[in-house]
Amino acid sequence: MEGLVLDIQRMSTEDGPGLRTTVFLKGCPLRCEWCHNPESISPKVELEYFPDRCIGCGLCVKDCPEGALSMGEGGIVRDAERCRLCLRCSENCPALAFRTKGERYTPEALVKELIKDRAYFGEQGGITLSGGEALFQADFTVEVCRLLKLEGIHVAVDTCGLCSFSAFEAVLPYADLFLYDMKIFDSAEHKAHTGADNGLIFENLKKLTGRLKETGAALWIRTPVIPGATDSEGNIAAISKFIKNDLQGEVERWELCAFNNLCGAKYRRFGKEWKYSDTPLVEAARMESFRRTAVNSGLAPERIFATGLTGS
Repeated sequence: MEGLVLDIQRMSTEDGPGLRTTVFLKGCPLRCEWCHNPESISPKVELEYFPDRCIGCGLCVKDCPEGALSMGEGGIVRDAERCRLCLRCSENCPALAFRTKGERYTPEALVKELIKDRAYFGEQGGITLSGGEALFQADFTVEVCRLLKLEGIHVAVDTCGLCSFSAFEAVLPYADLFLYDMKIFDSAEHKAHTGADNGLIFENLKKLTGRLKETGAALWIRTPVIPGATDSEGNIAAISKFIKNDLQGEVERWELCAFNNLCGAKYRRFGKEWKYSDTPLVEAARMESFRRTAVNSGLAPERIFATGLTGS
């Protein structure tokens, strides 16, 4: 068994309690317009190009067996239709202007790498499996979680919920925490902005909350606050009421995660346009307004957090 790993981020404080190491896996069933990890969506190896590193030597152009590369005014231009991802450009570039995104690991090899960070976790930290979608490569993720639990490490699974519930059943014995996305309450709006309706996502969430007492796993809900998509008082109020009325009091923490625009350069490096490239950040006052809306819907204020704030 092998899995395709996008990246390993150490010293993370954004993906669960304490200091954590986060594994980003390739592949996601959603196509969120605001996605901050566009390189995680495809379940295949991809190429990232850094034009500021390119020295214009043209070796990659000459070496490409498919003739997919050419020299343009802003650097190398890659024809995605002709490229077969042989990766010769990333292997042979003297300036490291091309970087491969996606590395194959066996569960054992990945766990061996991850537990190097054990000394930094302390009492609260641990390892988070994220993506993409952590359960997109379900068998691999479950085995990694199983091996991590044998090591006595706190395991969090970050999920959008769009998968077979059998994946949740398989990972339940090994997960200490689920980080579960609830982006948009209205199904049509959810589909318009993410490419899929949210029926299965909500169904899985209700089933999951009914099973958490079996293992003692915690549940955190995370809602990205995205201008023009998720940032309405009505959306926040609807999610809040759903959490209060349908999730059996199992939600330990609800994070309202403020939009940021730090990923714009990523899209450019993959030759993609980003709808939110010129979108302003969400101000702290507006985030606090959403938090008040959540509290007014009946949730305990000490369980609701506005994160990622950058303005006032």
